[in-house]
Amino acid sequence: MTDPRPDSDRTSPLHQIHVDGGASFTDFAGWQMPVSYGSDLAEHHAVRTSAGIFDISHMAEILVDGPGAADFLDYALAGRLSAIAIAQAKYSLLLNPEGGIIDDLVVYRLTDDTFFVVANAGNRFAVATALRARAENFDVRVSDLSDAYSLIAVQGPNSREIAKAAAGITEVSVPLDDLKYYWSTDALFDDQPLLIGRTGYTGEDGFEFYIQTDAAANLWAALVAAGEPYGLVPAGLASRDTLRLEAGMPLYGHELGTDSFPVQAGLGRVVNLKKEGDFVGRAAIEAGPPHGSHLLVGLTTEGKRAGRAGYSVVTDDGSQVGMVTSGALSPTLGFPIAMAYVDPFVLEAGTPLYIDVRGNRIAASVVDLPFYKRDK
Repeated sequence: MTDPRPDSDRTSPLHQIHVDGGASFTDFAGWQMPVSYGSDLAEHHAVRTSAGIFDISHMAEILVDGPGAADFLDYALAGRLSAIAIAQAKYSLLLNPEGGIIDDLVVYRLTDDTFFVVANAGNRFAVATALRARAENFDVRVSDLSDAYSLIAVQGPNSREIAKAAAGITEVSVPLDDLKYYWSTDALFDDQPLLIGRTGYTGEDGFEFYIQTDAAANLWAALVAAGEPYGLVPAGLASRDTLRLEAGMPLYGHELGTDSFPVQAGLGRVVNLKKEGDFVGRAAIEAGPPHGSHLLVGLTTEGKRAGRAGYSVVTDDGSQVGMVTSGALSPTLGFPIAMAYVDPFVLEAGTPLYIDVRGNRIAASVVDLPFYKRDK
């Protein structure tokens, strides 16, 4: 089977597997990535009820190591990375001096002096550039290893059993039954180093597998084979988007950007103002966003028409009070959901609003995020 998009810019090391599997593709941050394998609705439901496997090799991986690594990351990022234990992971933010969000990140501590920073694909170079600039006064190295690594995610209620059953995964330092959420373990796959994190972006339990690029296809095949009895299906970016939206997880370029403060996106808790010393953006964060700045809320509507990014949010008298950042008909809940930045006087849950859908008003109601939480 030939590549249906021969003019694509960058492709995953697993691209031919996706082509052979009948995937359709979309451009994402300059990569041609699978958007679905036939039914994004079926893929979404599989992740909620059994398991889905995602190729997210377009994500960026940056190694920060050296005697000053912990102190450096405390300065470069908004969180206190020096406080996490070896093998622990932490969600954090890279801010600009004005308090805007350059990217949201997951950081793994591999050793006392070694950290593994995972950034969004579209922000790879912005993150690497900012970290290198901020490293000038620290005894630390910043190495962009993105081209050397592939990343595979298995998400869903059956993800742990699938990961345990995958042939070729050996010498797992921490048994997967004992691995806590946002912790990681070293392992081997076909004698190559493998990092397994109990993390994800779907609202379900799941694992992410970091592997050298030349071993990615074999690891994908091993996970798919192990998952067959458990209902595992390949899943694309379309289902990944509806899954993260239901879980109230922000997406860079939609809910997050350099024009938004963390507190506006509900991420004020990610910024650690109690840590000693300065960090980039601290003064701006302490000053806070301008009075009356928009804040992120959830919206639900009746019927089947969903608000989409860029649609206006208005009051009964037609006054615009905000803008939708993401929206979809929720496959799990069965009704339309959206996230939107709105004026602070319409934040209370139950506040009636409207979404302007191409000139037609759709009644909406403010709700607390997330829209969906899995049973523990």
